[in-house]
Amino acid sequence: MEFIDQSSKIVLTGGSGFLGSHLLKNKAFHHALAIGRNKPVNHQYFKKVYFDVDNNLFKILNDKEVLVHAAARVHVMNDTALNPLDEFRRVNTAGTLNIANQAGIAGVKRFIYISSIKVLGESTKLNQAFKSEDLFNPQDDYSRSKAEAEEGLKNIGEKYGMEIVIIRPPLIYGKGVKGNFASLQKLARLPIPLPIGLIKNKRSLVSVENLVDLIITCLSHQNAKNQTFLVSDDCDMSTPELFTMLSNAGGYKAYIFNFPTSILKICFWLFGKLAFYNRLSSSMQINIDYTKSKLEWRPPFKVKNSLHSCWLPDN
Repeated sequence: MEFIDQSSKIVLTGGSGFLGSHLLKNKAFHHALAIGRNKPVNHQYFKKVYFDVDNNLFKILNDKEVLVHAAARVHVMNDTALNPLDEFRRVNTAGTLNIANQAGIAGVKRFIYISSIKVLGESTKLNQAFKSEDLFNPQDDYSRSKAEAEEGLKNIGEKYGMEIVIIRPPLIYGKGVKGNFASLQKLARLPIPLPIGLIKNKRSLVSVENLVDLIITCLSHQNAKNQTFLVSDDCDMSTPELFTMLSNAGGYKAYIFNFPTSILKICFWLFGKLAFYNRLSSSMQINIDYTKSKLEWRPPFKVKNSLHSCWLPDN
């Protein structure tokens, strides 16, 4: 069955979020049913549900072929929840397994889960990228909840004969992006010299355009059945390289100078920002050779163009 030409057979969670909104703009999702707590902008096929607690979702899903589960409680700085792990598990683990179980009951053929590369860890050694066969090594509550969901999904898939496809993206960027990447954009606008020239790390990112393209490929590709795929732009960059490219894409000049990283680390430590320095300077690389070979897929969108789209008005 060609799922892409039958978008009315697709269900999407998280349609009001960053990734979900980009999926719904693609013709493959024009008639998809979006379900969740918030109605996506300019999308008419919507049902309000609480997928973490509703137990009658199979009635909504009983004529659908594919469910793309992009909804999640995302990792945030300064989480105010009394027990963050419980909150992450409630949505990302229990909620995911609840809707997957009901999708299995309803006869959904394929369940595509948007997980996170963080289930494998927070960082890699330089030029020692994560691979698809690496074992779980979650380091925070968010990634633990995602890893637990992945494990549970495989059991549900076996129980109902439902195909499980797991996609693990790194940091996603693109038009309308928020969070840490948006903060980096704000910094790129300012003519302030930054002492990051000697940071020699490498990080993998993925543009939302490339991630959407991979998800669409996985809607119907036979080789995606019960597989786990890592995804990136296949173009790793150091922090100085990323900042320079992002600044130039927005028509700004990057002001970067060399400064000893050992002293820079001490400066961040003195201001209580050592964790931020570690994210700034560490490597996190992803090897997507398995994804490329298994699906005969290549990231079609160039980094330069995707970085430029970050600066376009979000309308």
